[in-house]
Amino acid sequence: MALKRLFVANRGEIALRIVRAAQALNIETVVAVSDADRDSAAARLADRSVVLGPAQAARSYLDPRLVVHAAKATGCDGLHPGYGFLSERAILPRLCAANGIAFVGPEPEVIESLGDKIQARAMARAAGVPLVPGCDSIASAADARREADKIGYPVLIKAAAGGGGRGMVIAHNGDGAAAGFDRASAEAVAAFGDGTLFMERFVPQARHVEVQLMGDGRGQVIHFGERDCSVQRRYQKLIEEAPCAAMPEHLRAQLHASAVALAASVQYRNAGTAEFLFDIARQEFYFIEVNARIQVEHPVSEMISGFDLVQEQLRIAGGAGLSLRQDQVRLSGHAIECRINAEDTARDFLPSPGRITYWSPPQGEGVRLDSHMSEGAMIPPYYDSMIGKLIVHADTREAAIDRLDAALADFQVEGIATTIGLHREIIAHPDFRANRIHTRWLEQVLLAEREGVAA
Repeated sequence: MALKRLFVANRGEIALRIVRAAQALNIETVVAVSDADRDSAAARLADRSVVLGPAQAARSYLDPRLVVHAAKATGCDGLHPGYGFLSERAILPRLCAANGIAFVGPEPEVIESLGDKIQARAMARAAGVPLVPGCDSIASAADARREADKIGYPVLIKAAAGGGGRGMVIAHNGDGAAAGFDRASAEAVAAFGDGTLFMERFVPQARHVEVQLMGDGRGQVIHFGERDCSVQRRYQKLIEEAPCAAMPEHLRAQLHASAVALAASVQYRNAGTAEFLFDIARQEFYFIEVNARIQVEHPVSEMISGFDLVQEQLRIAGGAGLSLRQDQVRLSGHAIECRINAEDTARDFLPSPGRITYWSPPQGEGVRLDSHMSEGAMIPPYYDSMIGKLIVHADTREAAIDRLDAALADFQVEGIATTIGLHREIIAHPDFRANRIHTRWLEQVLLAEREGVAA
């Protein structure tokens, strides 16, 4: 039975994106807002908005019982969590189920098992998916030293419940492994309430490659190609591309097959992303984790496939199953996305909240902007600093870079600091143009060159 009224439990550009997708399917929308977001673009476009609470996320967007109560009180039969906030908290789909609301995402048990990176590694191993050589559990500093000696240095100590670089330490020797255990464990407890750690071989020159998946919850899974998310700062993505132009075709096919096999093995429902490291030197890929939600960078997959992934999410949540077969997904051209953040890159990426006094976004063929901003809009200091995603599509990577450069040049924002200038620097760099990048390239090369010039 198709959804009739959807509760959008998020904010910013993804809330607006979900409202538009729902409207295209003739689904009514109710948007959750905090006091700070009463006049947001999503709230204005939706059929109705409901104030959850004050600006602080812990008392509004991050309260699962409050969110589900608001959804039920407004007569919603579906709830879309977007990304971030509660999107990967199993309590949310459980509360939805208890209140007769369809959750736009995976089953809670799947979210829990995939959210624990040690369990996810075991599931990937059982599905025959390649893993980074490592150890699934380390219980002490002595343990860390012993296992690191076996794996070979450098190693990466990671939090089982982690994400975003928290609870993650690189060790280059035994003393570093022992000290890294203590530091990573403390960070993991502080950030996630869980100090469980595991260890992997550290790949110094790697690409971050991920596969966009969609499943019907009954074992049928299709993919929409892969994305290259290697331009990162402190494990946070800045630029994403589709496809990964550095990956040979035979490996690309294996990558897609591995991602689909893993998702199918857990009867994955709705949208998800299987993330991998691509070891450039060894020409091998290894499973990292599954993100059990729609991701920030999903538009590049939409641009090369021509399909609206959020609409597909809503159809599946309404019980329709997948609306297409794998052989109907035909990927073409190259797409690149820049995350435009309200940050001052000259001041160590300090957030730049405030009012936008001038807003002139780029337009043209192959140019898309997903943003909730406009002239006069206020950026509150309480949330993520992303104010939009600029996406371009062209026949080739080279043409897409040129189109992106022109679009960034046309993108005029005043009143706040943004990362637009940094994105122009990145795509103008010879390494980026020649596709000689890796996950640490931005910090080790471009930002280091910046500091050298400044010095």
